[in-house]
Amino acid sequence: MTAPRRAPAPTVDHDDAQGITLTADVLVVGGGPAATWAAIAATEHGARTVLVDKGWCGTSGVAAAAGVAHWLLPPDAARRDAEIAVREARGGHLTDRRWIEAVLDEAWSRTALVDGWGYRPRGATRDTDRSRGDDRTLAGTAPDYLRFLRGRTRRGGARILDHSPALELLRDDDGRVRGAQGVQPRAGRPWTVHAGAVVLATGGTTWRSHALGGDVDTGEGHLMAAEVGAHLSSMEMSSFYGMVPLGTSMDKNGFMVAASYRDHEGRPLHYRDLHATRIELLRASERGTITARLDQVPPERRADARAAMPNFFMVTDKLGIDPFTEHFPIDWVTEGTVRGTGGLHLAGLDASTGVPGLYAAGDVAARDRLVGAATGAGGPNLSWAVATGTWAGRTAADEARSLPPYRGTPRPAGGLGLRGTAPGPTTPTPRAVLDAVQSETHPPARSVLKDAAILRDGDARLRALASAPGVLVPADGPRSASALRTREVAGMLQTARWVLAAAAARTETRGMHHRLDHPEEDPAQARRLLVGGLGDPWVATDPETPRTGPDHAPSRAALAALA
Repeated sequence: MTAPRRAPAPTVDHDDAQGITLTADVLVVGGGPAATWAAIAATEHGARTVLVDKGWCGTSGVAAAAGVAHWLLPPDAARRDAEIAVREARGGHLTDRRWIEAVLDEAWSRTALVDGWGYRPRGATRDTDRSRGDDRTLAGTAPDYLRFLRGRTRRGGARILDHSPALELLRDDDGRVRGAQGVQPRAGRPWTVHAGAVVLATGGTTWRSHALGGDVDTGEGHLMAAEVGAHLSSMEMSSFYGMVPLGTSMDKNGFMVAASYRDHEGRPLHYRDLHATRIELLRASERGTITARLDQVPPERRADARAAMPNFFMVTDKLGIDPFTEHFPIDWVTEGTVRGTGGLHLAGLDASTGVPGLYAAGDVAARDRLVGAATGAGGPNLSWAVATGTWAGRTAADEARSLPPYRGTPRPAGGLGLRGTAPGPTTPTPRAVLDAVQSETHPPARSVLKDAAILRDGDARLRALASAPGVLVPADGPRSASALRTREVAGMLQTARWVLAAAAARTETRGMHHRLDHPEEDPAQARRLLVGGLGDPWVATDPETPRTGPDHAPSRAALAALA
């Protein structure tokens, strides 16, 4: 086992029943794979590091309830060209070959370290690239993997604050992000971390759809970043739906792509590519409940499937279903920007957001350059978390440690859901706002099968809520437990508005984005869309042209220079 070089500990400025204040070089907000990889990278570069998580680092979020398998490809040009070409076509040619190669390189090199770090998951299989003879440990189940990453984070010297959701960023008079503040609801006290750089790894947004592990993913990370000037990309590609056994929330499975389907009358359903779109099955579900059977999983691989995703099969076993031989009814749950590709736009391969001192990693960042208009699902999203977490932690550490000591007092940057005029008797409650947001984001009839009229109506409803006097003002002030609830609803409201704005601007059908009034793909719109703004959202075409095809594959030296 390789012991990590321990970074200096953060400074404790204040710690009592009234609150805790720490000073560090790097603050990481989040507790999943991207957050822990970022914290590990920051401590490797000698940075005093604090990680704050809304839940318990390593157990909360969508990754904690999933199986874990990275998208790993060795640096073999022929193999990569073949697989990347499939991703490019599936993603509507919105990807970027330079970014794909960089993610694959970083994930390949970083995951190679975990065996030497002492990772020994229970019942792990081996991910073997037989063409090269490379042997690589699969990550086993998420609890093993994330528990290990949490331990590595702590051994590197980072301090972890569990059950400590962040509410807003702090910035100085020059606009540099200088930390964040939040609350510890269980302890009933606020926290503040002053830092030279912040890495947001808060995950995507599911709008509390009850996708397994996703109810902590409520958009505050996107909102915090937008409040200091960051913008987002590909938010219209946020309408991906997970399939669950009817009456459950078990959407953590990769086996539904190996299933056959029947409509409500028992007739076979045909589909194209469930990674890119599920439109045929969603349309059939509008007529009645459809069924699935995992009959494309060969019998000799069924034991491996059960070992890879035991919680899915625990659910089917409890329901008395053999999913390999019996058709079982399914339902849908929106996975939003977690399995969609929208998120914060990264300015470069250092995971910077374009805002001084602010970086983003994992699902909070847009994965459009990696997978385009299709879902990243588990493997690509996890490799993205490893790569962007590493880039963000590494660069944030180097930048923060190079800064002169900051002697000022940074100001909180939060607004919606934290501060405002007092609510009146007709002010919508947080519950009413959330109900309205979910009415736009949950039903496939509005979030997938959409047209201009549906988008205009949804935008008008959410705009009226966002502008209501006194809306989403916490009763106990901006550093209270009640502020967490209003801030979460504010995050979900704002991300829904960005999604509607981007969907209205893309007047075509591409990947997971469907327009009933524009059912064909428009070659002229093969560009990514940027979106931002805290009032009425703005939308603009990304000036960066997608780079697809082997002609855009960078050399190893070019990738090293870019990194």
